[in-house]
Amino acid sequence: MQLTLSQAIIATFCIALVILCERAFPFVLFTKKEPPALIRFIEKYIPPMVMAALVVYCLKDLQPGNMASLVPNLAGILITFIAYKWKRNSLVAIFGGTIVYMVLIRVL
Repeated sequence: MQLTLSQAIIATFCIALVILCERAFPFVLFTKKEPPALIRFIEKYIPPMVMAALVVYCLKDLQPGNMASLVPNLAGILITFIAYKWKRNSLVAIFGGTIVYMVLIRVL
């Protein structure tokens, strides 16, 4: 089924309104009071836990004796860590580690 132009505009407007409400909800809810302890816990501990899970997921298929796959992975992780500590910018760290990894898997 193909949408007409008016249906596409209405659907886009509805989706934009839903996204706006989702984005505004925390600000409206927590403007006058402190967020609950659970929300403070989540904002403090979930990002490092997600990053740790991603590192474990990325390294799960490595073979201990296969240096050709071990070096690019560990170098990418190391560069990501160093770039983040140096610049305190997640995008710089992610792109830097990814570039190093991609170059090394092509070279090695």
